[in-house]
Amino acid sequence: MSDIKVLLEKNPHVDAWRVTEKATASYELFFVHKNLETVRATDTVDTSVTVYVDHDGKKGDSTFAVYQSMDDAEMEKKIDAAVSRARLVFNEPYDLPAAGTLDAALPTNLDAEEPQTLARRIADAVFAADTVPGGSINACEIFLYRDTLRVRNSSGVDKTQRSWRVMIEAIPTFTDEKESVELYEDHRFTVFEPEKVTAEIAARMREVRDRARAVKPQTPLTVNVALRPQEILSLLWEMTDDAGYGAVYSHANLHQLGDDWQAGCDGDRLTVTLKGILPGTERAGYFDEDGTALTDTRVISGGVVENYHGSSRYGQYLKIEKPTGALRCFRAEPGTLTEEELKAAPYIDCVSLSGLQVDLYNDYIGGEIRLAYYFDGERTVPVTGITMSARLSEALRHMRLSDRVTQHGAYQGPDRLLMRGVAVL
Repeated sequence: MSDIKVLLEKNPHVDAWRVTEKATASYELFFVHKNLETVRATDTVDTSVTVYVDHDGKKGDSTFAVYQSMDDAEMEKKIDAAVSRARLVFNEPYDLPAAGTLDAALPTNLDAEEPQTLARRIADAVFAADTVPGGSINACEIFLYRDTLRVRNSSGVDKTQRSWRVMIEAIPTFTDEKESVELYEDHRFTVFEPEKVTAEIAARMREVRDRARAVKPQTPLTVNVALRPQEILSLLWEMTDDAGYGAVYSHANLHQLGDDWQAGCDGDRLTVTLKGILPGTERAGYFDEDGTALTDTRVISGGVVENYHGSSRYGQYLKIEKPTGALRCFRAEPGTLTEEELKAAPYIDCVSLSGLQVDLYNDYIGGEIRLAYYFDGERTVPVTGITMSARLSEALRHMRLSDRVTQHGAYQGPDRLLMRGVAVL
């Protein structure tokens, strides 16, 4: 097949176009217990083409996949079909991101040695955590990826970024005379620090043991509840999504610029910055899928909505001079809650939820707690089989944020968010 760009520009009905190519090379290890059963290497290229057609005062678009087996004739048919589909789409007009070139690599240390050597070192770090009596890692899969993402468009954008990432899938298991309990662990990173991997898996090994021993506390309870980074990220995602260009343009947002999420706050105020680059996470990037350069943006400052954010298209609809791009990394400022204050009253420290439920429109936050640690003022016991629920506005008004900062995936910020007086059933 000829260069895709040549074939697109040859078609007189194509007003604009974007080509996205993602090449991924992987090296993969599959363990059963500690025995290496399979080694696999893959090398793939995924290419997609988006065709834009201006018609009837509107802009239509249609996307299709490109395969290595296609020749020029097949490609031309695909373009014609995409043009026909695009004429059925009636979006408000907007421009594609304009000229910009880049060829850069994201921060990592995964490229410092050969994949075969690195993968074995990662496996050693995982199995170093298998020290809990009665526990074991029943299965472990290690995926080491090298990605190259290139975005080109008809307005002169040609940007490439290279990145490395690791995904570990493990099944920590605990077995006693009564039953066997398993947990699923999905750990991802772009910077390899063996001691951190071992600590992460070791924590999951202790948690699966505690899950087997967990009991249902006497309910109902009204008690303080602490959320960990994974759930804090879920909450921040919902809150900042309310300030997205798309939500604002469609009038689906509940809060406008200057609105206070924490009116009457008597706890710690929330400050959240969305970032393009956050070292260690695979969500980091120099540009988004449109090729728009990512600009770090403080969305919430002291609980108040300070900025909107989002893609170039919806930014143009809102007359934003320089859209931020689709940002996917979060930085929250720490609060004032110390470990001593946290333990000054009974609280439930949530370890694993079925998924944090946040409903902005119904002012609700809650979820099913699968594992938590309940500190009753004197001792700590693992608990399970309970649910929590609260009014989101009340939780935000009285919340406390830990003074300790941690990073979990695309989240960097306080390692605990404490909600006061939560109903637990």
